[in-house]
Amino acid sequence: MTSIASTATGLLLEASGISKTYGAVVALKDASLAVRPGEVHALMGANGAGKSTLVKILTGAVRPDGGTIAVRGRERTVHSPAEARHGGLVSVYQEPALIPDLDIRSNLRLTETPIEPFRHWLAQLGLEGLDLSSMARHVPLASLRIVDLARALASEPDVLMLDEMTAALPANLTERVLEVVGRRRGGDSSVIFISHRLIEIAAVCDRATVLREGETVGVVDVTEGSEQQIVEHMLGEAASGIAARTGAAGAARARVADVKPRVAARSLASGARLHDASFELFAGEVLGVVALEGQGQDELFDVLAGSERPSGGELLVDGNAASFRHPADAIRAGLVYIAADRAEALLMQRSVRENIALPFITRLRAWGLIDAGEENRKVDTAIATLQIDTRAHGEVRRLSGGNQQKVTIARWVAGGVKTMLCFDPTRGIDIRTKSQIYVLLRDLAEAGAAVLLYTSELKEVQLVCDRAIVIFGGRVVAEIAAADADEPTLLRAAYNLRADVEMPEVVAAEAVATGTAADAAVAASIAAAATSAVGGPSSASAPPAGGDAPEDAP
Repeated sequence: MTSIASTATGLLLEASGISKTYGAVVALKDASLAVRPGEVHALMGANGAGKSTLVKILTGAVRPDGGTIAVRGRERTVHSPAEARHGGLVSVYQEPALIPDLDIRSNLRLTETPIEPFRHWLAQLGLEGLDLSSMARHVPLASLRIVDLARALASEPDVLMLDEMTAALPANLTERVLEVVGRRRGGDSSVIFISHRLIEIAAVCDRATVLREGETVGVVDVTEGSEQQIVEHMLGEAASGIAARTGAAGAARARVADVKPRVAARSLASGARLHDASFELFAGEVLGVVALEGQGQDELFDVLAGSERPSGGELLVDGNAASFRHPADAIRAGLVYIAADRAEALLMQRSVRENIALPFITRLRAWGLIDAGEENRKVDTAIATLQIDTRAHGEVRRLSGGNQQKVTIARWVAGGVKTMLCFDPTRGIDIRTKSQIYVLLRDLAEAGAAVLLYTSELKEVQLVCDRAIVIFGGRVVAEIAAADADEPTLLRAAYNLRADVEMPEVVAAEAVATGTAADAAVAASIAAAATSAVGGPSSASAPPAGGDAPEDAP
């Protein structure tokens, strides 16, 4: 693909006055974006601001109602993602763009992706062991995201658009992605980078365009201290209330230690990754779960939610042995599951009200009239509690990702919660919505519920949790009080490193500063070997995928 030189305007890509409506819902009303050659440009905004809609318009997946798009200084209309891809505009969307019932190699053929460049980028991103004959549905979500990115990079795009690329990734894969993105700065091509993680924006981006309620409200040079300016643009008048609410959640933290735990796992095992997991979860607490990709956390939550049966160990609920053959068994025992993949949990073409009311219907033991008044009162209370935007109440699929996640939580809040299993519930969600979910989880704990929270954002542990357990190699290897659970401590525990062993990333960074890329690779390998010697197989890169294994309109 031919590289793009700077145009007369100095812009590689320019979008002006973009508008898009879905019925009564306005997704974009005056959005603009100007990207220079060789820059990594952040596109930011709260959920429902229109970021993903804009990216889909730029890549031909959605037709705009108005506005212009210029590439290389020439106005262009893109009719399909394939046309955009051939023109050098390639996007990695929030959800994997792979056909589940085809293997990886067949998916690559559909987009005419060259195999060798694809393998090169897989290795750069830490998935060199991926079996291309693996069915896409059997590959973990994080690995599918890396496959999507490697496929996009293999086409040598002029403009690469990454929509919440790191949201579903653990810390080790996130670092690989950021390294690849950072190395694209200063060349002829550009990257449009969407992320809610300000630390990532600061690490790799040159400028940030901020959307709010479908409009471009500011363009900010990303420099030290620019985070507050970005947040103010994103949230407007709401920005001042975020810190106060989050602080209140932290102040409310207090573990209620019952004599008998709500849930107790004794040497639980499942599949090839979960070997010997033991922990206790008490009523009145939020227990964090920290792990790198592929350490058995998926299998643990599958067992607790009743999706998989354990191959060993014992599960106790309220002191009684429990064996779940189906998720319905777990729900009857009081364990409800909030998945990171909202599409997995929601009826996308049904309304907000129908989705929230679904558990009420399943509890019916005989045919008869539904108490619509009682149901409506509970649903309305849940909608108000979670501040769900119901403007697009006709179909849940028209809600933003943040509001969709609120619906999955409201479904269980409406009927009362004893034990909530949350698997990365704030993945790809804006700051304001995250804060609301943090407060909700704390409120649930204060009301006597038990909450188990796996998060790929380590800072959330101190914001929400009372304590955290760390899983490595399928085993719980550490328990850390919230006061001590800062990001360095958690990451070191996630690698199962001794206090005197440096992190693999630190060793590699030092090698880059003083030597060649080859030196860095060798140094990282040495550090990985040190990790292996300490506590088992290295997690510095993701494990091979493909075996058994177990996301914007408003």
